[in-house]
Amino acid sequence: MTEPTSDKTALVLFSGGQDSATCLAWALARYARVETIGFDYGQRHAIELDCRARLLDGFRAIDPAWAASFGDSHTLSIPTLSAISDTALTRDVEIAMGADGLPNTFVPGRNLIFLTFAAALAYRRGIADIVGGMCETDYSGYPDCRDDTIKALQSAISLGMARDVTLHTPLMWLDKAATWRLARDLGGNALVDLIREHSHTCYLGERGARHDWGYGCGECPACALRAKGWREYQARA
Repeated sequence: MTEPTSDKTALVLFSGGQDSATCLAWALARYARVETIGFDYGQRHAIELDCRARLLDGFRAIDPAWAASFGDSHTLSIPTLSAISDTALTRDVEIAMGADGLPNTFVPGRNLIFLTFAAALAYRRGIADIVGGMCETDYSGYPDCRDDTIKALQSAISLGMARDVTLHTPLMWLDKAATWRLARDLGGNALVDLIREHSHTCYLGERGARHDWGYGCGECPACALRAKGWREYQARA
């Protein structure tokens, strides 16, 4: 745990998952004030949104400085995204690969929309730094998680809002094992345990079965990736 290195405010895309929780810790270590934003878009795993309150309470308990740094928490409802999507994250269908080579868990435009809405909120609140958990190393081939996409969007948002906006992606080049290590480096084993117990990753929204790495169905691509990262993290610890 470290003292903030900036007196500015950051807005963190905080879904309630492992990656966004790690990004939240990353921001708390760097910014004097941190606000969060989550999106209710009709996702099958909307239970992730319910996990955020317990995670935030846990963050406050881990470090009093983190507790003092928290600003407002925002949730935006954008059901239109689900209405125009036909994906395994917004419909009760089997997860599979599509004819285009992308998994049908890909929600077209999701990160583009999330970051644009976040930037609009940040504009109103005078925030220029936005943090997201997009990752090109461990991902499902989603084109809106690529570094080139995020950099292009940063340029477009800055131009369109006539002010500099920085989109930070601290996990962009990390695999899941490295993400677990980053969480440990930022908040010790207390943060790792918090993420294991209270974050949500499972695409199916399952929280019945408890695994070493947390709760989930254990079979979907998100669970498989998280489990693999946990095993590798444990092996290197």
